[in-house]
Amino acid sequence: MPFIELQSVDSTNNYAREQIHAGLAQHGMGIFAHQQLAGKGQRGKIWLTEKAGNIALSILVKPQTIPLNAQFQLSAVAAVAAQIFFSGYAGDDTKIKWPNDLYWQDRKAGGILIESVISSRVSEVSFWEWAIIGIGINVNQTSFPPDLPNPVSMKQITGKTFDPVLLAKELHSIFLQQFDELNTRGFSAIYEHYLVNLYKRNERVRLRKDNRAFEAMIMGVGETGRLIAEHGIVEEFDFGTVEWMLK
Repeated sequence: MPFIELQSVDSTNNYAREQIHAGLAQHGMGIFAHQQLAGKGQRGKIWLTEKAGNIALSILVKPQTIPLNAQFQLSAVAAVAAQIFFSGYAGDDTKIKWPNDLYWQDRKAGGILIESVISSRVSEVSFWEWAIIGIGINVNQTSFPPDLPNPVSMKQITGKTFDPVLLAKELHSIFLQQFDELNTRGFSAIYEHYLVNLYKRNERVRLRKDNRAFEAMIMGVGETGRLIAEHGIVEEFDFGTVEWMLK
């Protein structure tokens, strides 16, 4: 699969979108940047990467076999791929924090942002033409902005310095393997891996919904991607409606 290596870019996801608009995109294409100046995080946050320090990778796929109402399946594929990759270096303490952040112990090692390109056929039925899977993982960086509450990198965990390009190519390959698994064998094995490695599963945490903070047991995540928690009652939460209150 094509793998594009850039020295510097505003956002690998933006570059990927430009490839789509220019008619140059290919399914499975990976786009890596040594430096990302305005990377995108969840809910409009910025994901900055220190030059030559981290993985800033976007992968383009045509997810037309995945229904639009089942987008969590692709999110889980990306999260599972990142967990498999990172745990190969950092061990079993590597977890997936709902919906698709990468955690080691109680510290954030990476994040995923998926952007979609939706098209309509002549019948005006929308379908999922392209997905841009942006993955950022801390590799060699050891100093972080003070507004990041709990970051961690592979170097901090292992004491080793890594080649981010080689790591990005490895992650790219693992993601495509998991994507093929979804298309050929279905969602069940990926979903099970996601649940087994879910951060704080069967543990009590503090959550905030609107202006109300409460303690809840994390029971799991449903197949549509909703967080399932028990706090006297069992309740399901859509992404963006509840906030983790981590130390």
